[in-house]
Amino acid sequence: MTTDADTPHVPFVRVCGDAFACGRQHGVARAESLRGFLDDGLTRLDRIVSGPVSLAALRPTLDAYRAEIETQTPLLAQELHGLAEGAGLSADEALLLQLRREIMGYHRIPTMGDCTTYARRGAAGPVLAQTVDLNGDLDDQICVLHIARSGSPRRVLVLGFGGLLGYLGVNSDGLAVGLNLVLGGEWRPGLPPYLAIRHLLDSAADVDEAVRILGGLRPASSRNLVLCDSRKTAWVEILGDQQRVTEAEVSVHTNHFLHPDFLAHDELNVFARNFSRQRLDTCTTRVAALPADAGVEEHFALLSTAPIRVQGNGDIRRERTVAAVVMRPDLGELHVRPGDPAHNRTHSFTLRAPGTIPVPKPAEATT
Repeated sequence: MTTDADTPHVPFVRVCGDAFACGRQHGVARAESLRGFLDDGLTRLDRIVSGPVSLAALRPTLDAYRAEIETQTPLLAQELHGLAEGAGLSADEALLLQLRREIMGYHRIPTMGDCTTYARRGAAGPVLAQTVDLNGDLDDQICVLHIARSGSPRRVLVLGFGGLLGYLGVNSDGLAVGLNLVLGGEWRPGLPPYLAIRHLLDSAADVDEAVRILGGLRPASSRNLVLCDSRKTAWVEILGDQQRVTEAEVSVHTNHFLHPDFLAHDELNVFARNFSRQRLDTCTTRVAALPADAGVEEHFALLSTAPIRVQGNGDIRRERTVAAVVMRPDLGELHVRPGDPAHNRTHSFTLRAPGTIPVPKPAEATT
């Protein structure tokens, strides 16, 4: 593993106060990067979807999603307003940052990667680990947010990309949430899954509460969420207005539906489904072989080898591994290797010391 000075930086932004203030602080800290991202082919959408993309053409879609976000998660809607003001963006631009995946849809995008995720409990404590496989060359848009919203004792660590308010993360109650793309059903204006994950981290103390809250939301698109606390792990497949929950000692998921009720609705193309099954089988076998007291770097070693790590081929439209993450929900820790995890060192952040900025820990030696 490379540990030299060329290792990608992981920006860290600590925000506090009411929802608007949290968003504004985020926007101020990331203004230059977000402006550049939006100016790069409208968050690089021009190079990913067929045909030109413009805010004017997207406005009816953005308005429909905005109404859903304001209804379902009003505090996140306020945070979005703060993000726009802090970064000097329009309200539509700040919203577009949250909706890139929904704008892309799935009928036009041949998915090959898009995350391998697992969670388990063991002698070393609960762990949720995953690769982050995205198109768009988003390595340069990675950011870790530490959120301490006023009115709540709960604190949240979130890993996101390009101004996202949520993607995956852990909270101070000991809940971690990861995700996988699954394809099926109607994608429609609703709550974007990335914002749904942030809402769960803001609102839920454990897996059971997260499942209850999720059941009351109207998600915009299909996803699988992997949940982990000190007592249990579970995955929740979302298809339209339906959800299926499976609890397990070890929860492993890739990009095809696993619940029998949803198998017939899977829209993943056959080549991607075969690769998803290969990653699922490989990950299941390798997780089972990990010692019960495996440390963070042992989990990263698992995430850093093919086929779990998806190598790019130079095509911006194709998913590749742009980060790997290991979370320890009992300790409030989020560890990330940005970019290709096989070549970059671990950056570590923690919720255990409120009032201080998490300091990255040195990576352990690996072979």
